[in-house]
Amino acid sequence: MFLRKTIAVLAAAAALSTVFAGTAQAVRRLTYDSTGAAQYESDITEAVKVWNSSVKNVQIAKAQPGTRANFTIVSDPGWPRAQPTSLGNGKIWMGKQAVDQGYNRVRIAAHEMGHILGLPDVKPGPCSSLMSGSTGGIQCPNTSPNAAEKRRVEQLFAGSAKADLAEVVDAA
Repeated sequence: MFLRKTIAVLAAAAALSTVFAGTAQAVRRLTYDSTGAAQYESDITEAVKVWNSSVKNVQIAKAQPGTRANFTIVSDPGWPRAQPTSLGNGKIWMGKQAVDQGYNRVRIAAHEMGHILGLPDVKPGPCSSLMSGSTGGIQCPNTSPNAAEKRRVEQLFAGSAKADLAEVVDAA
């Protein structure tokens, strides 16, 4: 009997806390496997830091060995691209062609992660838009999402929006 009353009190407290604090939203944790992109490991790590410091509804971490990751990142001789399979899941190709042309490697990784997080390309677009990708230019140092891009990811991972998950090839 005591246990039932305790559970009832806790449930009532939780319901009241959501009334006063808004709807409680659990942070979605995504993991990635970058073993196929070892030469880009530091760039991928920096891109993860960018996203983790930019949004709260989703956080990204490296998958532990032997566990299944939400998305994989591999190196590729072609152009960078992402293939989301569902929100937060898919595959990223870190394309050597863009790296050889001089595009910022952290920007490439963060941009492609943006696709996994549900963001489409913004082309043509300014350097201030992470999702402008290659149209931001080779000299573009911006590795961070702008306010609209952050807001969109927050909406998607709060469950209040629908992502367009077409395969995205970031052609110049």
